[in-house]
Amino acid sequence: MTESLQLTAEMGAVMAILLLVICLFAFEVVRIDVAAVSVMVLIGLTALIPGYDGMVSSSQLFSGFSSNAVISIIAVMIIGAGLDRTGVMGKLANKILKIGGNTEGRVIMILSSVVGLISSFLQNIGAAALFLPVVNRIARRGNLAISRLLMPMGFCAILGGTITMVGSSPLILLNDLIENSNQAMPDRSVVVEQFSMFSVTPIGLTLLFCGICYFVFLGRFVLPVIKDKPGESGNMLKYFREVYGIEGEVYECVVTKESPLISRTLSEIDAAGRAGWIVAIRNGHELVVAPRGDTDFWAGSEMAIMGRRDAVYEFAREYALHVKNEMDVFADVLSSSSAGIAEVVIPPDSSLIGKSLREVALRKRYDATVLSVFRADDVIDSGIPELVLQSGDTLVLHINWSNLSSIADARHDFVVVTDFPREDERPQKLKFATGFFALTLFLIIFTDVRLSVALMSGAVGMILSGVIKIEEAYRAIGWQSVFLLASLIPLGIAVENSGTAAWIAQQILFYLDGVPIWMLQTAIAILASLFTLIISNVGATVLLVPLAINIAIGAGTNPAVFALTVALATSNSFLIPTHQVNALIMGPGGYQVADFLKAGSIMTIMFIFIVVAMLNTFYL
Repeated sequence: MTESLQLTAEMGAVMAILLLVICLFAFEVVRIDVAAVSVMVLIGLTALIPGYDGMVSSSQLFSGFSSNAVISIIAVMIIGAGLDRTGVMGKLANKILKIGGNTEGRVIMILSSVVGLISSFLQNIGAAALFLPVVNRIARRGNLAISRLLMPMGFCAILGGTITMVGSSPLILLNDLIENSNQAMPDRSVVVEQFSMFSVTPIGLTLLFCGICYFVFLGRFVLPVIKDKPGESGNMLKYFREVYGIEGEVYECVVTKESPLISRTLSEIDAAGRAGWIVAIRNGHELVVAPRGDTDFWAGSEMAIMGRRDAVYEFAREYALHVKNEMDVFADVLSSSSAGIAEVVIPPDSSLIGKSLREVALRKRYDATVLSVFRADDVIDSGIPELVLQSGDTLVLHINWSNLSSIADARHDFVVVTDFPREDERPQKLKFATGFFALTLFLIIFTDVRLSVALMSGAVGMILSGVIKIEEAYRAIGWQSVFLLASLIPLGIAVENSGTAAWIAQQILFYLDGVPIWMLQTAIAILASLFTLIISNVGATVLLVPLAINIAIGAGTNPAVFALTVALATSNSFLIPTHQVNALIMGPGGYQVADFLKAGSIMTIMFIFIVVAMLNTFYL
């Protein structure tokens, strides 16, 4: 650096806000998007201080919402939803099964390669969400443990996000942060170069290749073997057999006028040791699968009882029930063709986090019955209505497939794991979807159009051609991610404009004087990796890119490469399930934190080594 900077009151205030952001994100005092918006408003209110224009000008305070990065992320989400609507994922599952068969190593190699390449053009969280039902289908048909497939898929989705500049939020955000840095230092001769679409491709492909090799050759040592959770088959009767140990067939019975069950509740029958057989009840027009204990019996109530024939008939005689000769009322609801068991994950940006299942009212909104909830390695099947939802919870539902389509459409609140027949897919629109996707790539690669314009062209094309409806496009957008990113951009501007980043960089260089460039770069990569585990990858990128640029300028090296080091290292999130992708696969895979530590530790070291080595060899 050309001159020594002195710590000012403004720098101290900016650092206080930075510390506040880290605390809010790390301890989850409020949702991270709420925290980010609150900090943005706080920065704007600094303009009320007499004789001070504020940390950020009023014209820049809300500029994040119209930034190239935010519009690009919105467009990528819409494009991903459009491709999903054509049913292309089901076709991919069939191809992977055809090529990979039931050999675990081969399936991991093909599946991880496909997911990694797709996540290079879609956001990695979007690619992972799209492939959850695909992996489920592959595991079932190939008789493979889903826990052995989901982690390679998730990790490679993260790695694939480093192949292009649109694969992950930090890389999409990077050029905007570099532009802000250039604007903040007009008096300097150094202009930080921005990156093109495929600037990071050699690094990303190397990371993906090494990640695939890691799981193919070392997967048997680091991947957990977790018994398939009950209900994964999607079959209602198998679920009751596996969870409750009920054997036998299902019989349909009617409560007669002489039955002692009338005016009694299901919990009272539980006390008699008989209600374990009752899997569904219809009172009047209300049909309930896995009824609650306060469900009462009327004269004429119909019920589906599962058990051995002699036991069911003995129960019917004791309680004056009429046993029908064949299934009638419950034939459809217990048929796997129209309804069944589905697993639904609560994603990290869901608006339902912190709400109880009673508040969510799945039965009222979607006619869905919550049978149990998987949280890490725990199965919760009691006190379900009052259960407060957390990120990564897996809900086991009994639901009609048509209603499950509605849940699948609310992709910002739910991620459906179970592969199910959908009537609203539009395979006839596949040509339009692939055509507009190809148009997007053409604009990005062969023209000088801004990234946001190129991506939005493909998104708008899919909407106009009917690949995806406008209502579906709105639902596809993860608004939490949008507000998080847009609200943190002014903080990055404040860090740069106030000279805070330059001052912190000066202190770091003072204490690390004489350290080789590669060691400085490694330190930044490790710092970015640690920040990502504590706060979001977007937050870590916004905070550290200005710092990395100033450190590079002070050390006399390429600031663009140091900025890229941060954007790549904030994807290094394999140790604990704080990354959105890891949180998404934790429930369906039945993983524990120890499983991520075991498989992610080697991956973390490998990631940092490859990134630093390739950046020093080919970019500096």
